[in-house]
Amino acid sequence: MSDNEALVSKNKSHRKDKPWDTDDIDQNASIPYVQWKVDPFEAKDNKGGNFTEESSFATLFPKYREKYLREVWSAVTRALEAHGIACTLDLVHGSMSVRTTRKTYDPYIILKARDLIKLLARGVSVTQAVKILDDAVACDIIKIGNLVRNKERFVKRRQRIIGPDGSTLKAIELLTQCYVLVQGSTVSVMGPYKSLKEVRRIVLDCMKNIHPIYRIKELMIRRELAKDPKLATESWDRFLPQFRKRHLKTSEKTAKKNEVLAQKADARKAAGLEPTLAKPTKKVYTPFPPAQLPRKVDLQLESGEYFLKANEKQARDSEKKKQKQAEATAKRREERAEAFVAPAENAAPTVEEKRRKKRKAMEENRDEEEPIPEKARKKKKKQAEED
Repeated sequence: MSDNEALVSKNKSHRKDKPWDTDDIDQNASIPYVQWKVDPFEAKDNKGGNFTEESSFATLFPKYREKYLREVWSAVTRALEAHGIACTLDLVHGSMSVRTTRKTYDPYIILKARDLIKLLARGVSVTQAVKILDDAVACDIIKIGNLVRNKERFVKRRQRIIGPDGSTLKAIELLTQCYVLVQGSTVSVMGPYKSLKEVRRIVLDCMKNIHPIYRIKELMIRRELAKDPKLATESWDRFLPQFRKRHLKTSEKTAKKNEVLAQKADARKAAGLEPTLAKPTKKVYTPFPPAQLPRKVDLQLESGEYFLKANEKQARDSEKKKQKQAEATAKRREERAEAFVAPAENAAPTVEEKRRKKRKAMEENRDEEEPIPEKARKKKKKQAEED
């Protein structure tokens, strides 16, 4: 073997290069999950001719869908006639049915027609539902009605799939390239096969109290990683977030709690604060049960009420009632009387008091302007005391 030749694995020694096998070979641009182009099934591909047996499917629809189905049934009939499928709308029994005819050439189209009437019954519009007849589009109707028992909890979790103003639902549709409709106790999904699994996982996890935002974040990361060709052969686990909660044992919880308490105590000690109060001591365990409480009859026997006659009991009860009423009446009367109590007011000064105050202020001003001798000040003070 020459040095120029590359070393080849033993398992791949007989494999030959395929220069025609490139990334863009027959790739369908509208559906990224389909690598090889699938040609549509035509009448010439059916070598066996007409079907020997007739296949049919029927499904019920709710009463509120009757008006819409009557309006769009002509469009449904035209879409199915192109594939040789006959359809019937029974308004008496509230059902839709599809069946094969002698013009049917595709053996799988009857299953697509069955999915079409199922989607119409679950509230999907006819313009969206007829897309299921395409080979690259599949559907899944996820039943969520029996996953949560509590009605209020069920409504909250179902609303969580939609999100505020439909933002969560829109994010799911953009990331999975699916059409999602939440209706009643079911979620109808249309899109590529691989994406249906992702949407089912998101919906079921949401009903198990796992928020859709976790799955949406994971899908966004996967979408970015798929753009890097270097990571095509590597594991992506190290990039994906781990949201799973780890449940601690009782001993681990206690150890963690004690560690936090010790840290708090050290911090208080370093700050010069007093340590927190110690836990109250536990009561001493005694194997004996507490003393039995007296019955109502025992209490009546002790008070003597048990031996009273019926009319005496009635008189006693009425006396208690009157006493309570009297107390309540007195209390209400006091509350009403509080509104009429005059507030404490300061008496206005008399004319004589005003004159004295004015005279005193004038004397103080005069003293400040010119100093008064000691004898005159004493004399004036004596006169003021006599007055």
